[in-house]
Amino acid sequence: MKSILVIDDNKDIRENTAEILDLAGYKTYTAENGKQGVDLAVSEKPDVIVCDIMMPELDGYGVLHLLRKHAETQNIPFIFLTAKTERSDFRKGMELGADDYITKPFDDIELLNAIETRLKKAEVLNRKYPSSKQGINQFIKDVKDAGFMKQLADRYEVESFTKKQVLYHEGKRPRFLYYVMKGKVKAVKSNEDGKEYITDLFSEGDFIGYTALIEQKNYDDSAVILEDAEILQIPRDDFQEMIFGDLGIAAKFIRIITQNVKDKEERMISLAYGSLRKRVARALMDIHAKFNSDGKNNPIEISREDTARYVGTATESLIRTLSDFKAEKLIEIKDGKISITDPEKLKNLLY
Repeated sequence: MKSILVIDDNKDIRENTAEILDLAGYKTYTAENGKQGVDLAVSEKPDVIVCDIMMPELDGYGVLHLLRKHAETQNIPFIFLTAKTERSDFRKGMELGADDYITKPFDDIELLNAIETRLKKAEVLNRKYPSSKQGINQFIKDVKDAGFMKQLADRYEVESFTKKQVLYHEGKRPRFLYYVMKGKVKAVKSNEDGKEYITDLFSEGDFIGYTALIEQKNYDDSAVILEDAEILQIPRDDFQEMIFGDLGIAAKFIRIITQNVKDKEERMISLAYGSLRKRVARALMDIHAKFNSDGKNNPIEISREDTARYVGTATESLIRTLSDFKAEKLIEIKDGKISITDPEKLKNLLY
């Protein structure tokens, strides 16, 4: 049974609200002032809090402020119930992190609908979604079913792309969030000398292009198909509605699609400060992991030129380093394909 905490210094309103909620099947707690409300919220951890603003000792803004500072209560949906209708009051409540705002007098259905919506949202935000086509589609479906964003498409198009085809161009305005269902993709940039280097590699289960969409800017790199691919395309408008329409939904969605950001940052630091041997070793381990997400030990089939661009070095320097690794029995090379024979030693090169 879901529980609701009602905080209001007006006895009649407090008891009437609690009665409505009891009849609707909720377990109800009540507090006659803000201090009692904070104590009850911390001890009972209700599923939703309905709180008046104008109260003695501690007003509703103070209650919300204190509860948002508690790790155990910071994510509890919070609904202001008040006679204050000025826009500045509404804005202040939303800036503090309130989830909804109901003005007195209110009818029973309005209150119950607001609570039901907040409970649905909390359920979606607390659910774990994998970073996969199934995960993102389920998240989008749950968001729609909960009634937050009714305009989202029910399903998105999957397009087939062939090797060397460009998914998007550097400097162009983003149109989609891309999800790789099958195949391999590289992100590339050109420096001032016109030389191309690879900023990232993508394979099945990766999202592409979200940075430009979130920052609402043109692409700062290009995406090129490395191996025939099938790409799910989520339109920009749908993506931006999820990102900018609701902060809670935005945070959840970003966590789903950016699970590989930390790995990318560490690789860029390695490129900037590591020795060539370490950079090549790190690149081989990265590429192997990216293209063997199914747990298999398939050899690396990316070209020497693309590997060099990923490392940030000349192709000739890469080839010499690979030759050294082969002599040290860290890798094997057969028919141009690289197999890692000693991953632990390769990963932990001292120089």
